[in-house]
Amino acid sequence: MPGQTALSQRQKAAVIVRLLLDDDDAVSLSRLNSDAQTLLAEEMAGMELVDRQTRDAVIAEFCDGLEAVGVIFPGDLDGTLAMLGGKLSEDSTDRLRRLAAMSGRGDPWPRVAALPKDSLHALAGSESVEIVALMLSKLPVGRASEMFGALTRDRARAVARAMALTADVTPQALHRVGLVLLQAADSLPRPAIDTPAADRVGAILNFATADLRDDVLDTLDQQDAGFAGGVRRAIFIFSHIPDRVQNRDIARIVRDIEQPVLLRALSAPDPADAAAAQFILSGLSQRMADGLREEMEALGRLRPREIEDAKTDIVAAIRRLEEAGDLTLIQPVDDEADD
Repeated sequence: MPGQTALSQRQKAAVIVRLLLDDDDAVSLSRLNSDAQTLLAEEMAGMELVDRQTRDAVIAEFCDGLEAVGVIFPGDLDGTLAMLGGKLSEDSTDRLRRLAAMSGRGDPWPRVAALPKDSLHALAGSESVEIVALMLSKLPVGRASEMFGALTRDRARAVARAMALTADVTPQALHRVGLVLLQAADSLPRPAIDTPAADRVGAILNFATADLRDDVLDTLDQQDAGFAGGVRRAIFIFSHIPDRVQNRDIARIVRDIEQPVLLRALSAPDPADAAAAQFILSGLSQRMADGLREEMEALGRLRPREIEDAKTDIVAAIRRLEEAGDLTLIQPVDDEADD
């Protein structure tokens, strides 16, 4: 092909890029490193006219090269982890990211931005104000504002002043700061159990008997009132249904409950439970609610344990729907107490 050998590999690359630039969605040079982008731009700057025969030869060679490609790998750790998705364990993923950070490969800032909220807040409270200012400058605005709002008033003022000095920081220095933050985040203590202790205790007490639940909460109130408050907010029992469940979800909940269980729960004599029962009935059609009331009257005397088990079954059904994303519970107010 005449003229093809007259172009170097860089010039051929420049021809392909020039052709692709006519389609804004077809090419992005941002994945190339800075040196490669510079070399490509310099090569293009030194070129003028390429004849049609040479252009066609370059395109044919490029297409032949594409057809010869069997498998393409990302070429960097972040891309590889994204490709593997959830195939690796969390520990293996963390270890790979730590090794990459220590060796200086890749951009550390996307990994800094992906750190858990607690880790970011811990770094914001422990690192120098200059480091925190750079971190706020690199984080997405939403995460940065959330982190800034968690600072003490004096520290927030100091960080804001330090942000005025971030304009002149070099890319190399910014890269090193990102690595320092990743290494600092890695040294933070990580709990072996992710769920907060108050939430775990609250989830357990959801299915305890009322007298046991009250006894445990009274003891916690005496020993650690703050922890007891967290447990109370995590508890969701039958009497909380009017405050935590939206009326529009009642029919969906009732469909998942066997009618004998529903009837026993609706027959609970406690005033708070009776109010929850009335709330459930109000969310049903008039005909269905009247039918349930008639069947409740025909139940006869129920044992307390039968009623307690039925209430627990209804709470469990609501929790299952919540976990499946079929309904959203209303969050309790801070001063909500267990009835």
